[in-house]
Amino acid sequence: MSRSLSLVDAAGAAPPPPGRPAPAEAACAAAATTLLPLDQAERLADLFRALADPTRVRLLAHIAGAEHGTTCACHLPASLGISQPTLSHHLRKLTEAGLITREQRGRWAHYTAVPGVLELARDFLGASTDAARC
Repeated sequence: MSRSLSLVDAAGAAPPPPGRPAPAEAACAAAATTLLPLDQAERLADLFRALADPTRVRLLAHIAGAEHGTTCACHLPASLGISQPTLSHHLRKLTEAGLITREQRGRWAHYTAVPGVLELARDFLGASTDAARC
């Protein structure tokens, strides 16, 4: 007694012939976008790496929210609970990522958030979430 297997999915539809994409795959292929340019991807990766640490996120929020748009290193919050070398490390990472600038004024360094840099991340994340899903 020979038994044949019926190849149907949960909805009762037969699979496409070999070499042809399934209907869902065809829809996704049509909605495919071009690759993000390498320089833009590297810039975004630098931003996301810098923001991957909660201490740096807190520092950036503190600097960006400063009353006069700039914060002296002497006024950075001691409540972060980190040592001076660690604070310097985090400030350097934010500066290298282009999120803040550093200006030496006498003995003290003053930090300012760079307007518009976070717009790159916002634009990317907004575009990523608006795209059609498979």
